[in-house]
Amino acid sequence: MRDLTTSLAAFAAGPVTTSAQARIVTSLSALDWIAVGRAGAAEPVSSTVRDLVMGEEGAAQAHLFGGGAAPLRAAALVNGTVSHALDYDDTHFAHIGHPSVAVLPAALAVTEWDDRILVDLLEAALIGMETSIRIGLWLGRGHYQVGFHQTATAGAFGAAVAVGRVFGFDEKQMQNVLGLTATRAAGLKTQFGTMGKPYNAGLASSAGVEAALLVQRGFEANAGALEGQYGFGSTHQGASDVDAALDGLGEKWLFESVSHKLHACCHGLHAALEAARDLDIAEPEVAEIRIKTHPRWMSVCNQVAPTTGLGAKFSYRTVIAMQALGFDTALPTNYSKKVCANPRITSLGDRITVEADDTLSETQAHLSLLRRDGVRREATHDLLAPVSLADREDRVRGKAAKLIGSDEADAIWSMLRTGGRARDLAERLTD
Repeated sequence: MRDLTTSLAAFAAGPVTTSAQARIVTSLSALDWIAVGRAGAAEPVSSTVRDLVMGEEGAAQAHLFGGGAAPLRAAALVNGTVSHALDYDDTHFAHIGHPSVAVLPAALAVTEWDDRILVDLLEAALIGMETSIRIGLWLGRGHYQVGFHQTATAGAFGAAVAVGRVFGFDEKQMQNVLGLTATRAAGLKTQFGTMGKPYNAGLASSAGVEAALLVQRGFEANAGALEGQYGFGSTHQGASDVDAALDGLGEKWLFESVSHKLHACCHGLHAALEAARDLDIAEPEVAEIRIKTHPRWMSVCNQVAPTTGLGAKFSYRTVIAMQALGFDTALPTNYSKKVCANPRITSLGDRITVEADDTLSETQAHLSLLRRDGVRREATHDLLAPVSLADREDRVRGKAAKLIGSDEADAIWSMLRTGGRARDLAERLTD
């Protein structure tokens, strides 16, 4: 069995050959991260954390979503929290978490401060996010099921590695930063549904920056703190198959299969929305709709009659009715108390039934549409189904355009693809 820490450190510190697809997907995630961060900058949790940091009047080292600048650790805390405030950022199902909101705030803060080029930012972010996915795989489903939030736990290691990559850490330093992060990585699922969930992402990003800054200054920790009897894995109900988690490391980029959220609601609803999109469901022809989903989602996102915008984001009946009635489910502002009370939404919702089907995976949904003319149409969608790079780019850029405007989205995308300095990108955190 391979040693997890040694293998990850060698990967993170050594030369890498990244695939063209991995680089493009990383750029798309960076665009997506900025768009959802700017869209979430006015959320209460965003204002609260930014006000705390700005009130401390620290060194203006890195830009913040919503305006201002702060020390590196504080900037990572704010930007990680803000970009997860809408829960609209990318997800990796093997990781069981959100890679970008933990890693990109850390990598951008440090590359901006160190006046690095965007190529350095994107390479460090990719390596950090790949590391967080591999650690997420190693921690496994048991870690998540017992109550740990892997965006926060696995994400902290990815953030630390990304910053270490920017600083040019060798293998020994990478082992040290992984070991030190093991005593700082934390985050619980009990915070879901509160400001604590996006704060978990900020904590992970900030912890990674802090660990790397300390190691850069010569701080020494137990480099083996991930594994072993009292290591992070064993004490956090994780530590599954190391060889499986490391399979293809450095050659196969798992980050390429990251899932970008294209609807501003719970990810458990996305497969159903995509199946409805495949069927081109429109309200006038709907007699009834039956949705089959994995049993896990029945207790997560099957609110029958939500009364708030937040509740709508966790309701199959509401989001499918919204889509059928022409509401753009990619716009966060379309999820509202007013929409929940819309009689056309509730009327169509009454014709939608949801049932559990344990033959489906967590990324699948099956829709059966009975039209008023008696014709039945069916579709199954799997979020893990391959998507062409061109289609992915079109939809992620389209989402960004809806959130921050097409001119701004195009300008950021051009910057990410043609190069420039990280500080120029950081200035785009504020509209």
